[in-house]
Amino acid sequence: MNHQAPSERPAVTPTADAGAPPAAEVAPAAPAAEPKGPAARAERPRTKGPRPVCPDGLVIVDKPAGFTSHDVVAKMRGIARTRKVGHAGTLDPMATGVLVLGVERATKLLGHLALTEKEYVATIRLGQNTVTDDAEGEITSSTDASGVTREAIDAGVAKLTGTIMQVPSKVSAIKIDGKRSYARAREGEDFEIPARPVTVSSFAVHAVHPAEAADGTPVQDLLVSVVCSSGTYVRALARDLGADTGVGGHLTALRRTRVGPYALGEARTLDQLQEELTVMPVADAAAAAFQRWDVNEEQARLLGNGVRIKVPLFETTGPIAVFGPDGRFLVLVENQGGKAKSLAVFG
Repeated sequence: MNHQAPSERPAVTPTADAGAPPAAEVAPAAPAAEPKGPAARAERPRTKGPRPVCPDGLVIVDKPAGFTSHDVVAKMRGIARTRKVGHAGTLDPMATGVLVLGVERATKLLGHLALTEKEYVATIRLGQNTVTDDAEGEITSSTDASGVTREAIDAGVAKLTGTIMQVPSKVSAIKIDGKRSYARAREGEDFEIPARPVTVSSFAVHAVHPAEAADGTPVQDLLVSVVCSSGTYVRALARDLGADTGVGGHLTALRRTRVGPYALGEARTLDQLQEELTVMPVADAAAAAFQRWDVNEEQARLLGNGVRIKVPLFETTGPIAVFGPDGRFLVLVENQGGKAKSLAVFG
């Protein structure tokens, strides 16, 4: 809802509600410009004495509305007193909910966590299209949606469930010929974004509420939940459902409730983290997110020296977290031709 940092909105703004940036875009250690708006309050604690060492690990943030993902990273750099902070997949300023941050060495996990399944709750308004496919963009059309039946809504949702081809919003962070889509849109370019395969595991409509838009248009507001693969845009689901019902549609509210194994129950607000920084140790984070492989001392030594040893068979594919005989998290590997290829070393 992943539904992948957008910048502050000038005329149009990049949106990445459920899309995860490529691993190359997760640059936790890169210097950030001074944040504006809400993040301007993210000053470093003015304490004397030696600077405390922040533990390696993940911080699960309940992102507030009005903050970009970059704002949250800037805020966390002040709270954790380290520049080495990054995020796994962006959330729009409008959106709230789970944003996974990596601190210190845990930033090496982020490119892999960004590819995990995501879950959202959202409100879709049928009856209006916007330039950004969400409530932050200018309305481009209004159509009386009062005649759209629940049967038509359910039929449209069914078409958008499963493995589908989806065209991201033109104001997304997708790169087209090396240039961000939102930058091309802001400059008034006429271009097309190719459709991409995404998986919508679940798309459920929990309630339908007739309403009236600010311009007097009869609309219908749908409370929905979505479970989807990384790279899925929830605003595109809203847009496409509106197109299928013939009245247009856009997203008016979005809350991410889960990223991989990390859910809202583990998330903390920025205010709570300012009071008490809660860091999930990198070993616990890896064990929760990836398959676990416990090795003996000899295997640990070989892996530590970069030797590609044989990997046992696992039921699913994906990164494997390797733990030594003493329980330490050693390395993240992938199965390449039956042998362990190192992705990131920790122990």
